Amino acid sequence: MIRILLADDHAVVRQGLREILEKNHEMKIVAEFADGASVLQWMQTNDCDVALLDISMPGMGGIETLKQLREEKPGLSVLILSTFPEEQFAVRLIKAGASGYLSKGCAPAIVLEAVQRVASGKKYISAAVAEMLANEFGATHIKPLHETLSKREYQIFMLLASAKTIKEIADTLTLSSKTVSTYRSRILKKMHMLSNVELMHYAKEQCLTFRT
Repeated sequence: MIRILLADDHAVVRQGLREILEKNHEMKIVAEFADGASVLQWMQTNDCDVALLDISMPGMGGIETLKQLREEKPGLSVLILSTFPEEQFAVRLIKAGASGYLSKGCAPAIVLEAVQRVASGKKYISAAVAEMLANEFGATHIKPLHETLSKREYQIFMLLASAKTIKEIADTLTLSSKTVSTYRSRILKKMHMLSNVELMHYAKEQCLTFRT
């Protein structure tokens, strides 16, 4: 029996996944949650074979939850479920320890196949993600994410990473709040991140400093 934990902040998504997975009599949903913090709390006294996590949840999302699970439950298979396209997050998440990456638009048969595969200790990697991984690891030099930013994007990135608000950044750089918000969206996309918190963690890990 494959014991599965579901984490998604939309009840209808959890219900749909439950119906798909439990049609296979070798699979059982042992827990359902709407946020990452609840997942980690449950994991302190319980266990499962596969955790299926939505990448974007209120509070602690799938990315942060994955990082914690890798530390606390290194043997656990974690599948990330997302509405975001593979090219935006899949490679980063696989490198961070995810066992696989699924689009919410995939067929039910793909979900079943992925769960069975990761439950056996293997990775679930689509052909597209495999090609992206091959291209990345085959490169002779891979730029750090922040080096893909323009000078202005880097300035705004560092201000966001120092916990400045959109308005504060707009005032500092003599820009409109709308313009700063547009830059923020572009920066998050380029760096394959979802929140200012992730930008803060990245800047700290890379020991980055503001430059003019």
